[in-house]
Amino acid sequence: MPDDARLVEGDAFGRYELGASVALSRAVLLPPVRPSKIVAIGLNYKDHAAEMNKPLPPEPLMFMKPSTAVIGPADSIRLPMWAGEIHYESEMAVVMSRRASRVSAADAMAHVLGLTCANDVTARELQKKDVQYTRAKGFDTFAPIGPCIALGLDPSSLRIEGLVNGSVRQSSSTRELIFAVPQLIECVSRVMTLLPGDVILTGTPSGVGPLKPGDTVTVRIEGIGDLTNTVVEG
Repeated sequence: MPDDARLVEGDAFGRYELGASVALSRAVLLPPVRPSKIVAIGLNYKDHAAEMNKPLPPEPLMFMKPSTAVIGPADSIRLPMWAGEIHYESEMAVVMSRRASRVSAADAMAHVLGLTCANDVTARELQKKDVQYTRAKGFDTFAPIGPCIALGLDPSSLRIEGLVNGSVRQSSSTRELIFAVPQLIECVSRVMTLLPGDVILTGTPSGVGPLKPGDTVTVRIEGIGDLTNTVVEG
């Protein structure tokens, strides 16, 4: 990331101008977007489906995380210790720029503002116990997003890594996605209208694993940067 940033005056999803410069060393980074909803895609990397002992899905597997789960790079992931094992899941996130309803894959990227990093934090034991993913995925702080929204990137071939305490645990490329970003937007927008600022999580590669209080977890994506959060008991 650069050493400084510029304030945006106006609407980031419409007309805006760049304002004053701000030194990032003195800034606290908030989540780069506050979505009305987060639509997540499960089992979208072949190797992750294999490690979870799941068959490859014939179409995108959708679930939702609440907007109240969103935190930024300066915030801590709070682990509900009663919920059992909590896993990190490093993901590329797509941020929508404008309303999208029944959009074709061919037109999908025209509705995208940019890409960011996300961590689909998951209470794994609750996920296995429940029929739905809502409880396992929906805790407050279980959707870190950031550190920025990168504009103009091709989402089809970006290196993605997940690190815990500086050690690489996940390493893959978005080339390995089963369903590419345009397909995901087409599929999701057939079901629900996506609004400016809404986020699609595109799935996680293999190497997911547990977090514990005191850990530092990082999602690193080529061209976007590092999303790093501390982990606390909560």
